[in-house]
Amino acid sequence: MAEGTPVADTPLDARTTTLVQTIGRLLLGVALLFAGIAHLTGARREFQAQVPDWLPLPADTVVVASGIVELALGAALIVLSRHRRGVGWVVAGFFVAIVPGNIAQYVNRIDAFGLDSDRARAIRLLFQPVLVAWALWSTGVWPGMRRKTRESVSRGGPHEGR
Repeated sequence: MAEGTPVADTPLDARTTTLVQTIGRLLLGVALLFAGIAHLTGARREFQAQVPDWLPLPADTVVVASGIVELALGAALIVLSRHRRGVGWVVAGFFVAIVPGNIAQYVNRIDAFGLDSDRARAIRLLFQPVLVAWALWSTGVWPGMRRKTRESVSRGGPHEGR
């Protein structure tokens, strides 16, 4: 089956992405694998600095747990292509879940990862929605949502016949 070509007996997840989206998904997976490794190794202390003070867990526990999650999500993006839409939703949710750490780094002016100015920290914070969009787009969720919306509108919407 060529990428992007729907086939009736193929699971929905396997019929909705292009080659460019697949490359984007694989690159995001590799990036998450590297981030997960960094959480567990050399950059661990810098990641600890980003954990918000109000979180009721030790910073190291949060960093280790998020590193493990990033490793799992990165691997899932790479090897679970038949389930990429579900994985895409989970990855996007993870990127939303870590926004408080980015906000804390900005608000508390925490220097880490070369983000040593308010401008650099603000740019990093504004990059988070890009990661969410990347996860949704590269896994076929975002185009799939648009396609479903167009199909619903062309059929008269979800309330047709009421």
